[in-house]
Amino acid sequence: MLAFAVAVIGSYLLGSIPFGYLAGRIAGIDIRECGSGNVGATNVIRTLGKVYGYPVFAADFLKGFGAVEMAMRVQPEWNSSEMFGILAAISSVLGHSFPVWLRFKGGKGVATSAGALFGLAPVAALVGAGVWILTFAVTRYVSLASVVAAAALPPIILIMSWLRQTAGKSLFYSSVCLAAVVIWRHRSNLSRLLRGTETRFTRK
Repeated sequence: MLAFAVAVIGSYLLGSIPFGYLAGRIAGIDIRECGSGNVGATNVIRTLGKVYGYPVFAADFLKGFGAVEMAMRVQPEWNSSEMFGILAAISSVLGHSFPVWLRFKGGKGVATSAGALFGLAPVAALVGAGVWILTFAVTRYVSLASVVAAAALPPIILIMSWLRQTAGKSLFYSSVCLAAVVIWRHRSNLSRLLRGTETRFTRK
């Protein structure tokens, strides 16, 4: 139980570190009052440029990846490292999306989910990244690319599972949970996409 608590609580707290908010403070602004008001990397890039935005994306990515890697090292002998990695992945994404430090109003979980998935299933994560890049290149909508990639990951993992490239059902179900969080956090973007008012991405 102690190892379980360390994995879940530690991963949540790691995921909840608001790097986007901290970058804004370093730049002298409250990122929550600028652009979309989100503390994720996309809004930081749009508001402050790539000098701040790219490091925020990398830090958010590493939160998910680091949580999985650390949890898989502390698991007890009676449980599988993959299961602890899955718990850490979900906890870190929930921490990023609902951080205790910002009254549970955080980012949309894309970078942290990507990092967690690279820790759990790197080949599937690479395919998902390809889906994101292709969708973004065609549409220039970050939100749409994120939703499409999130929705694509469970079937990608399922197919790879059938091909015996990944380990089974638990990874598939965890990818469904991560996709649900990402898609739910993008519900306002989806609404704007349907109305035709979503903003296309232009780098600053």
